[in-house]
Amino acid sequence: MHEDEVDIDVSVVGRLIAGRFPRWAGLPLRRLESSGTENAMFRLGADKVVRLPRHPRAVEAITHELRWLPRLAPGLPAAAPEPLGWGEPGDGFPWPWAVYGWLDGHNPVPGALEEPGLLAEDLGAYVTALRRTDAAEGPAGSRGAPLATQDRFVREALAQLAGRIDTAAVTDLWEQALRAPEYTGPPVWAHGDLMAGNLLVSGGRLTAVIDYGTVGVGDPAVDLISAWCLLPADARGVFREAVGADEAEWARGRGWALRIAVIALPYYWETNPPVAENSRHVISEILAESR
Repeated sequence: MHEDEVDIDVSVVGRLIAGRFPRWAGLPLRRLESSGTENAMFRLGADKVVRLPRHPRAVEAITHELRWLPRLAPGLPAAAPEPLGWGEPGDGFPWPWAVYGWLDGHNPVPGALEEPGLLAEDLGAYVTALRRTDAAEGPAGSRGAPLATQDRFVREALAQLAGRIDTAAVTDLWEQALRAPEYTGPPVWAHGDLMAGNLLVSGGRLTAVIDYGTVGVGDPAVDLISAWCLLPADARGVFREAVGADEAEWARGRGWALRIAVIALPYYWETNPPVAENSRHVISEILAESR
């Protein structure tokens, strides 16, 4: 998916485990199927998972996550990854990596949710709890800045999508989002990437939220993206009420969902079909809602 991505297979991970955590060297190891773009995931035994950055830009995210998870996880209503061990570069792998406890569940599928209303309530409870966490000394979230800071990137992506989507309609929606009042409250925590691939469910209910590489403080509207990335139209109101989003915040959240989808679509159009399809889904949902 990335020009500077390294090859990671079972033999590489096995050597890393044997060198850093010899007590786990005999455990079964297999690569997990995932549409994730930043890290490679390997299940280790029955109760562990190994997470390794796939390219240089993903390294900072994993170190960021390991720093802030211990502070955030205890106050959240959904399980978070539990770091079990920190690995150093070696055996041909150039970056730090980590071992976490295994979390049961599966990724929800947009359009095929078992309990969309209940999942919307669960997501609202999670976002609310995260926002209430003490934000003192929290790092600035990469997606907590004003939407205007993303304008150039969105327009560059739209230029690449000319002829492939209705860029005129999407541009109009983006410009509407830019006109939403900016956030003027105190910085609060946001996960920053509440996409289906970073959520685990069981029986239709939210059980865990993973991948805290984008977590930070700022405008929390980005955590509303699940409304369009995952939830059907008739469950969005449940989520919005649970979070307590006013018109301005809802508009900014929709703008972030559009921003993420538009920028991801040309980049992953051929290299990651699931991500590209989800981006098309988000764009179509926002277009439908605007009609």
